[in-house]
Amino acid sequence: MIDPLLAFIAFVFLIGGFSKGVLGMGLPTVTMGLLAVAMTPIQAAAFLIVPSFATNLWQMLSGGHFRALCARLWPFLVPLIPATWLASGAMTGDYAGYAGPALGITLLIYAGLTLGGMKWRVAPAREKITGVLVGIATGLVTGVTGVFVMPAVPFLQAIGLEKDELVQALGIAFMVSTAALAMGLGRAGMFGLDEAANSLVALLPALAGMWLGQSVRAKLSVVMFRRVFFLGLTALGAYLVLRAVL
Repeated sequence: MIDPLLAFIAFVFLIGGFSKGVLGMGLPTVTMGLLAVAMTPIQAAAFLIVPSFATNLWQMLSGGHFRALCARLWPFLVPLIPATWLASGAMTGDYAGYAGPALGITLLIYAGLTLGGMKWRVAPAREKITGVLVGIATGLVTGVTGVFVMPAVPFLQAIGLEKDELVQALGIAFMVSTAALAMGLGRAGMFGLDEAANSLVALLPALAGMWLGQSVRAKLSVVMFRRVFFLGLTALGAYLVLRAVL
């Protein structure tokens, strides 16, 4: 008989992979949000490590801009690592109970800003110092919630990258965040061999979903899917917050 929890985990990573296949992003956001309904955020984050690493590796290395992007984005990437590593302890410490609602609030802010059509622009002269601050903030949010998107994605969209550069930059940022989160979870004793094996199993439905999303992307209305995606994140974020306060 199929374990209902394992079936749910496989379904979640299938949906997360599909979102990444269609939009080029969404795997950690979707999986963390949905898995948090059935388990603690730190358990969900442990499942996320291998699928996130594998699906972002290709995205990070494809596009021909890797070296130039690393040279440009290092003020953002470098502080992201220690901030994530240090903040990840919050998911296991005295404040672990706040990780779920913090994740919900993050999803609400991210979806609200996107659906509201927020346009943020960072002047070239301010890019480095803004990158440092955003790297620290992203690391703190990642360490507490397991989600890599805020405020990294709005920042990368605001610095004037071309479409292909942006996709590759997102892959680099998500890879660095994943590695830092894995180190933080390992330090907390929450990502050992058993957790790595479970995360490896979750890779299969994630890859299947990503392949399916890429296959049907040309036939879907990406605009409509994106709208449904962020409306879904809004509902999920609201649920996680309300569950904590009611």
